[in-house]
Amino acid sequence: MSMRKLLSAGLAAIALLAGPAAAQEPVKFGLLQDFTAVYTFVTGEYNQGQRDYLTLVNEEGGIDGTTFEAIVRDTGNQPQRGIEAYNRARDEGAILFDFLSTPVSRAIVPSALQDKVVMITPVHGRGDASDGETFPYVFPVMATYWSQAAILAKWIEDNGGLDGKKIALVHIDSPFGREPIPVLQDLAADKNFELRTFAYASPGNEQTSTWTEVRRYRPDYAIIWGAGGGQAVSVREAVRNGIPPENIMSVVWLAETDANTVGADTMVGVKRFEAVAPGMDTPILQRIKEKVVDTGKGAGDASKVGSSYYNLGVATMAVAVEAARLALAEGDGPLTGERLKDGFQKISGFDAEGLMPPITITAKDHQGGGMGRVSQWNGTAFEPVGEWGNAYPDIVQKEIDEGAAGFREGR
Repeated sequence: MSMRKLLSAGLAAIALLAGPAAAQEPVKFGLLQDFTAVYTFVTGEYNQGQRDYLTLVNEEGGIDGTTFEAIVRDTGNQPQRGIEAYNRARDEGAILFDFLSTPVSRAIVPSALQDKVVMITPVHGRGDASDGETFPYVFPVMATYWSQAAILAKWIEDNGGLDGKKIALVHIDSPFGREPIPVLQDLAADKNFELRTFAYASPGNEQTSTWTEVRRYRPDYAIIWGAGGGQAVSVREAVRNGIPPENIMSVVWLAETDANTVGADTMVGVKRFEAVAPGMDTPILQRIKEKVVDTGKGAGDASKVGSSYYNLGVATMAVAVEAARLALAEGDGPLTGERLKDGFQKISGFDAEGLMPPITITAKDHQGGGMGRVSQWNGTAFEPVGEWGNAYPDIVQKEIDEGAAGFREGR
């Protein structure tokens, strides 16, 4: 054999051996969530939406051939279990994490910052992590609870006014339940309305005495701030104590299942903050149905596809994959947490084909503008009664700045 043929054969053998090993490894996302303890009302549908979206991306060829892999494990909402799951998934190559648990995500913040991996905290976690300069690897990517409270208050102002109104905040007695209080207090002083807060004990199955106090207060509006089964209890108690359903407003954690628990007709008029569009009337959901669910590749019960919490999960992964696309476009080589972080900070006007409000993430603003809208239960579904937007950004930013300063100072 000539030297040329021998060299050609050798190179071909090397290419054959190196081919599989040289193939692009999938980008790994650690979806380490609470499937068994506190957040079971949302985690199943949310995670199903996340996994189905990643399957859709892979079915459509990935990003120039780069595919995605979900590492899914249960943390039971326990910080120590979350830390253990994080360390394991990080060692397996995960560069993005979503815990959907405020206690767990707060415990992971120092490690994520040190390890330079991305942690997304949509509709949970630290609101002050919106400050990207203080929390460079943490991305709320959706409206924090402060922004949600502001958007609900703005809807009242735009539909009858806040001046002179009496507003009751009825909340679970936990850090999450108390989250909107400072924003609403600032707004009450600025917009001349009266705010009173009413707490009930976790998990919220019994709220009778709390709502008796609310009835005596005779509010114009009641904002309910809980999650899971406690939200249906709040709606029932509010209506039983004479508050018209159209004057009841909720944090994001109110879904179709809660309406069915309360009674679809009873809940007509109840409003909620909405981070994503529910239902199937968006291109991404249509493609998930066609290419994932109808082909038997879905991650769960097909009847959940299109629900509020399912679509919330889809939106989180749509944002994450968009960040990966932008990062991969910047150069060759494997995607790292640092490159992915830079990709997030390049997101501009992204709305996941109409599934969510357009968000723009910068090195300073990791919340993406604090966007959302108000929707209302019409007897069969939630329908929007406002446009996508944010509200009172200066007041929200005040809370972000104070919280970030406290983190920097070790408070």
